[in-house]
Amino acid sequence: MKGSLIIVGFFTLGVLCGVFQWIPSYWLSGDLSFYALCALMFSVGLSIGHDPQTVQRFRTLNPRLALLPLCTILGTLSAAALVSLLFSQRSITDCMAVGSGFGYYSLSSIFITEYKGAELGTVALLSNIAREIITLLGAPLLVRWFGRLAPITSGGATTMDTTLPIITRTAGQDLVIVSLFHGFVVDFSVPFLVTFFCSI
Repeated sequence: MKGSLIIVGFFTLGVLCGVFQWIPSYWLSGDLSFYALCALMFSVGLSIGHDPQTVQRFRTLNPRLALLPLCTILGTLSAAALVSLLFSQRSITDCMAVGSGFGYYSLSSIFITEYKGAELGTVALLSNIAREIITLLGAPLLVRWFGRLAPITSGGATTMDTTLPIITRTAGQDLVIVSLFHGFVVDFSVPFLVTFFCSI
């Protein structure tokens, strides 16, 4: 929760800097967002490669539960496609690009801003932060109403980091490996799916 509030705070600060021109415009010209994106991708690779036991843990996973990330991806994209029917000013691919963030607000927002503009990038940022906050606050209710896997699918790409503690506490310690695997696969799919739907 604290991490999400920090992200929203920096986003608000960025908006204020842009509105009141507190940062010289020549700093913003060029490929600043591209370099920021490269730094984010490096960080993702570093965090995955830093833990040599990650692959070893995944080998102990129940094969049926290995399909959970696929269900999360298909379910989210189906819901995003349905939501697009409510917004005539946005195409189905725009809505599916936003849905493809799966809670990974930093990476998907930068991609969408690059391809589709700041407005849709902002929608993606807020949508992904909302997904994380819903998981953090609603995990106990999700477990009670929909079962122990519900907070994992709700968390999307965040289940291997920010939402892992609340998932472990509410769904059970035995689902840690499932949550890590789910987060890893969904996280890995974000740059490919977002760029695919943005480029259509």
